[in-house]
Amino acid sequence: MLRKINNPFPALAGDAYRCFGCSPFNDHGLHLQFQEDDGEVFCCWTPTAKFEGWRGVVHGGILATIIDEVANWFILTRQKTAGVTSEMTVKYLKPVRINNGEIKVIARFFSQEKQTVTLSCLVTDKEGIQYAVAKVSYFLFPQNVAGLKYNYPGPDAFYT
Repeated sequence: MLRKINNPFPALAGDAYRCFGCSPFNDHGLHLQFQEDDGEVFCCWTPTAKFEGWRGVVHGGILATIIDEVANWFILTRQKTAGVTSEMTVKYLKPVRINNGEIKVIARFFSQEKQTVTLSCLVTDKEGIQYAVAKVSYFLFPQNVAGLKYNYPGPDAFYT
């Protein structure tokens, strides 16, 4: 079932919340918004020239940032806690061109070993053509630690 994921952090921290990936208060940021469907968390994003690396191509570091951000929102919502990236590998399959329009970045559960969850991530366009694949591992904090140290608001805060 497709559903929008709410971003509770602006209400908690106001304009002090400046995440490059998802804060609406960061003028230079990506302003990502997230959804989930059938156990996947994803975002859709339309690149612009300000995120260009090589001429007409989205910078690979920007794509890696979006992958990491979507993975983080998977942890926040599906794993119901906060965590930190412990490892990420990205395989770039072809360049994402600035003028190709919207891309979709998807995070899916891959595996878990103790407090580390590994996700499989994918970057596609509207036709489903793959541009990058990634594995992202997150070290998970217990929910009480996530709340105290990382302002994790609890799983219900992400849904209306």
